Amino acid sequence: MTSSVATLRLSKGALRATATDPQLAGYPELPWVSNQSLPARGWWDQQERRNFGDPVHEYDEVLSMWGPDYSASSGFVAFGLLCKYALVPERPTVPREYPYSGLVRELGGLEENKAREYTEDGDE
Repeated sequence: MTSSVATLRLSKGALRATATDPQLAGYPELPWVSNQSLPARGWWDQQERRNFGDPVHEYDEVLSMWGPDYSASSGFVAFGLLCKYALVPERPTVPREYPYSGLVRELGGLEENKAREYTEDGDE
């Protein structure tokens, strides 16, 4: 079997078929583990929680210490939904209604209220 053939891996107790990425070209496939979940001490670079010479993950921007914190981002989503649906008051007024189908005839009709086209020669 070649490396491009799908391989079976045991992931969290369930079998899942994954294909190897041909663009990695021999680079090690690292596990999807955020650096925020690693222990704080015992690293060459304690701020990034990485040892010297360790391979960098393909998605290092997301999995680094400066990547999104998933527990905090779910809180932001919950706060946004709270603001949108619970804290926004209802409209205090009723929308204005005009007689005679919105005063179309009194305002000159629909054709008169459209925007004028701009021409290059300055004529309107």
